Parts: sequence; C-alpha cells; structure tokens
Amino acid sequence: MEANSSVAALRLQGILTHLSPPSSTIPPPPLPLSLSTLSSQQININMSSYFANVPQAPADGILKLSVLSRADTNSTKVDLGVGAYRDDSGKPWVLPVVRKAEQQLAADPQANHEYLGVGGLPALTQGAQKLIFGADSEAIKQQRVYSIQTISGTGANMVAAVFLKQFKQPADAAVYISKPTWGNHRSIFETAGHVVREYRYCNYTTLGLDIQGMLDDLRAAPRGQIILLHACAHNPTGIDPTTEQWQQIADVMQERSHFPLFDCAYQGFATGDVTRDAYAIRLFVSRGFELLVAQSFAKNMGLYGERTGCLHAVTALPEVLPQVSSQLNRLSRATISTAPAYGAKIAGTVLQDAELYEEWLGSMEMMSRRIKKMRDLLRDKLVALGTPGSWDHVSQQIGMFSFTGLSKKKVDRLREEYHLYMTDDGRISVAGLNSGNIDYVAKAIDVVVRSD
Repeated sequence: MEANSSVAALRLQGILTHLSPPSSTIPPPPLPLSLSTLSSQQININMSSYFANVPQAPADGILKLSVLSRADTNSTKVDLGVGAYRDDSGKPWVLPVVRKAEQQLAADPQANHEYLGVGGLPALTQGAQKLIFGADSEAIKQQRVYSIQTISGTGANMVAAVFLKQFKQPADAAVYISKPTWGNHRSIFETAGHVVREYRYCNYTTLGLDIQGMLDDLRAAPRGQIILLHACAHNPTGIDPTTEQWQQIADVMQERSHFPLFDCAYQGFATGDVTRDAYAIRLFVSRGFELLVAQSFAKNMGLYGERTGCLHAVTALPEVLPQVSSQLNRLSRATISTAPAYGAKIAGTVLQDAELYEEWLGSMEMMSRRIKKMRDLLRDKLVALGTPGSWDHVSQQIGMFSFTGLSKKKVDRLREEYHLYMTDDGRISVAGLNSGNIDYVAKAIDVVVRSD
C-alpha cells in the first residue's frame, strides 16, 4: 500500500508540473518520506512493467535518415533519401488532376463521410484493376480477378503476407525477396510469420541486373516458393529486367511452380507509359500464373499521405474467386475494418473520368521525363569532372531511385561534410535532384570518391 501511494504521488507531481505555467509559484506536493528513502532497485521492483521484456526494435534506416535531414538546418543541405517526387524547385508537387478531382468532390452536394464497403471504393478498385491488367484483360473478362482496397502498397503487401501465411501451398513455402529490396519487405513478411530468403538480383560490380544469378537461385529454390518481384522501377536499385529477361524469369518460375507476388508502386512513373510498366504482370497473367499484385498510388498520383492502394488476386478458375475474395475481405475487416475514403475518391475520380485520366497520363510522362533528365545530367557532370569510375549505370537505371555504388563510408562523409542525405547503401532519390543543386551534388560526390 505504501509503495502504491508513493507511485500515485509521483504521478500527481508530474501532472501538476506539466499543467502549471512556468511562472506558477504553486509548489509540487512533497514526496512521501517512504518513497524518498527507497533505493533505485526497490523502485524498479515496485514499478515493474508488463512490457519490460519487449526488446528495442532496430531503427528503420529511411525513417532515421528523414529525422536527421529534418534536423539539419544547413543551407546547402540536399535530401536524396525521401522517396517522393519533387519539382525543379525542390518542392512537393500536387498533380493538377488531383486538384481537379478534389474540387469535384468538394462541389458534390451528395458528398459525405460514410464508411466504404469492406472491399473498398469500386471506382478505385475497378479502375486500378484495368490499369494493372489492361482494359481488355481476359482474366478480368473471365471473372478471375478480385481487387480489394488497401492502405497503400504497404497495406497491400501486409494483407498478401497474412493471406499467404494462412493459405500458401506448400504450407512451409518461404518468401524470396531480391537482394537488395525495399527495406520494409523483409519486416512485413517476417512479421506475418514467413521464413524470408533472398535471391540474387544486383550485380554489385556492374550495378546492373545479375540475371544469371537470379535465375540460378530461382531454379535452386524448392518447388512452390513465393517469389516477390518488383513490377517496374526496382527499389532500391532502379534496375529492371528487359522484356526478354522477364520471359526467362517466367520460364523458370513456371518450371519450378513458384508463386509470383508482384509489388507495383511505380506504374506509369517509371517509363512514363502505364502499359510498358505493367509488362511483367501482364506477361505472367497471359502465361497462366495465379498471382497477387500489391499496388500503390502514392508515387504515380502523388497521394503519399492518403495511403491509397489495392491488392489484386488472379485465380486460374473463376469458381474459386468467391473463396479468395471472402478471405481477403475477412482479413481487411479484421485489420482496418474499412478502407479510408478520401484518397480513394480522388484516385477513383481520376481513373473513371476519361479527360482526367488522359491528363494524368501526361503528368506521369512529365515526371518520368524530368527524372530521366536529372539522371543524365548527374552522369554527364560526373564524367565532365573526371570522377573515377564508370557512371553509366546512373542513366541506365530507371524510376525514382539510383543505386550509386557509393560505400557507407562515403555516404557518411557526404552527410557529415556536405549535408547530402542518402541511404546507407548509396541509394539516391533522383527526384530530389534539380537544376539548383545538381552541380553541388556532383562536386561533393567527386571529392568523396577521389578521397580513396
């Protein structure tokens, strides 16, 4: 009883201290004598926590980098870590079609904030389905596709992870991720209870695709494994297979009865062409694969904070689709109840309005073109400076990110001496480059590379 009263007194003291203004002369209540005489060991025992055995989670590298960057007030700072599009002034860009869709929604007298259905907003899910698989998709026509709204691409990956953990065949199948991959992939699938393994992807000498290593690892994996594939604009490398290489990958996966799980976060944003960026997914569907696709509208529609995405399931037979959809709906209901409406309404409006859709395609092409221009400029400036090594990979890679090949030691020096922020593996967000900072970035990289 004495220890409990002492804890209560501590809490009261903290509350009064928090609520009292700085000028307050009201003294806090004195600590009970019994508490003031307790040893620290006794206090720890009496105040032990239910959560005392919870270990500290490892820091998320990208989130940690964002914190460091935001705290840096140096005028020369360049943040190349954030995975978000920036215009040539270094500012976030709200797509004009998004503004127009928002205006339409605001002007609608029937607009409300009611819950969406458990599967999400049909305008979004149906439009997203056609975007991924094509408006003329045989799988859609044959009613072999089910699409459910998710909390962006991360939520789609998590729903897929939990679904596959419950229903994968064989039950001991592992999830294979590329080496390297998006930092959250391993965490998502391990959190869902999967064994996670890697297949070779990046050739760290050429900074291109290690296609032979990838194929060999897929062949060597036990039959029926779950293979996580980046549909386009691979994160973090920016290295994508060619159409011929995708066919080789499909061949091996078919031979080994592997199950494809595509993560598609950059459709239309990678090459500027939504059809070209969906090539791999449509190839696998045409080859008769059953598969899942995680889709995000964060990058290509700029709906980062609205968390708008979908998970698509393609089955071999329409007869099993009701079972699959029922389980996906159950998982969604158990985790988020219903999906958020606002971003879905924006994306659904753009996808269903022919005029807005065409304008959106143009915006994606423009964003893709600006990023490609920055890639070429960075390579050209490094070549002009005579920076040691080959920099062709910077312009040959694709999408938002470039795998520079810079070591962690060089990355640390760039951050500490030049206030230039990138992930520890040397990945940069090319969208963070602009005409005002690219000379500074190139010169900083040149100095650091020469220091060896």
